[in-house]
Amino acid sequence: MGLIRAGAGALGGNLADQWKEFFYCEAIDKDIMVVKGQKRIGNRSSNTKASDNIISNGSGIAVADGQCMIIVEQGKVVEVCAEPGEFTYDTSTEPSIFTGSLKKSIVDTFKNIGRRFTYGGDTGKDQRVYYFNTKELVDNKFGTPNPIPFRVVDSKIGLDIDVSVRCSGVYSYKIADPILFYTNVCGNVASEYSREELDTQLKTEFISALQPAFGKLSELELRPNQIATHSTELENAMNEALTAKWSELRGLEVVSIALNPITLPEEDQEAIKQMQRAAALRDPNMAGANIAMAQADAMRTAASNEGGAMNGFIGMGMAMNAGGNAANLFAMGNPAGQQPPQATAPAAPTAHAGSAWFCPECGQQVTGKFCSNCGTPKPAGVVKCSNCGYTPADQNNPPKFCPECGKPFNN
Repeated sequence: MGLIRAGAGALGGNLADQWKEFFYCEAIDKDIMVVKGQKRIGNRSSNTKASDNIISNGSGIAVADGQCMIIVEQGKVVEVCAEPGEFTYDTSTEPSIFTGSLKKSIVDTFKNIGRRFTYGGDTGKDQRVYYFNTKELVDNKFGTPNPIPFRVVDSKIGLDIDVSVRCSGVYSYKIADPILFYTNVCGNVASEYSREELDTQLKTEFISALQPAFGKLSELELRPNQIATHSTELENAMNEALTAKWSELRGLEVVSIALNPITLPEEDQEAIKQMQRAAALRDPNMAGANIAMAQADAMRTAASNEGGAMNGFIGMGMAMNAGGNAANLFAMGNPAGQQPPQATAPAAPTAHAGSAWFCPECGQQVTGKFCSNCGTPKPAGVVKCSNCGYTPADQNNPPKFCPECGKPFNN
């Protein structure tokens, strides 16, 4: 027994007029997975009283797009066709299989499960035609009732932490191997098999498979908020996690997954941020920049404290001593032999800046009441060289450097 394409070989163009019965399937609803084929008997048929479960030799069978047809004989699959078109059932030929858009692996399934034999031109006692909906079955909503562990890994900064994530979304799947689905799921259904009969089980297994699938994504060093943008990787990981229960047992496969934004508890988000900040400060340049920024903020805060500026600068100095020297950290961050960028020499004070003075602590030339570099207040008294004691005649406009020893003046 086998299927022969209508209009091919020696059957000729008038084969349709010779068909005793004609099996077909109307458009399959999106919620229906399997439908038993209907027998249409025309006026020209000489087999008007035939049994519903007997396929006469020469009967016609139609297959539409998005469908796969199988012939079951006494409970075993003997014919498979997933190519759209019209075919005739011929008991004198060998069993045939038209894979169409299905994967070639269905041929191996047919050999292992189906029965490949003939009855010498006679039919079996019970023959049925079933049509499978091979289109994508969409809009299957899911959500995680409990948090799922997710390992956040970033080898560049040494980040390795387990967090809890929640997610929701929709997924779609399809029947990829109708023979497996018939053999292990629906069997000899009387009329149709709907997806609601299987959805609860599939949804539970789908959510259970999220954890191993997320494990695969964590190996790619993805952050939780990046999962939604890597749908292909997630689909592959889900199919791999569901292989035993879906692919090998039921002939199903995941087609697509659409995720809503992944959510993490606030404590897990803060833990990741703290580890990222700590990892960034391992770089001496980053640490130096962080200290320099903190010192600049402290100086601005102290300078704006008009009522207690001196106390503010004293506290700032203590914080600077505790935080370390930013210049030393920048020096550590530069490779050996590489000079740090040279700062542009400060411009000479203009005519109106007669109050410029040199800080006695760091030697920085500044104006105002406090040193902008270290916060030391401007000292009162005579301007003289701290190295050799030279006292310039013009106390209001001293030179930048001592004419005796060349040291900066400490005003």
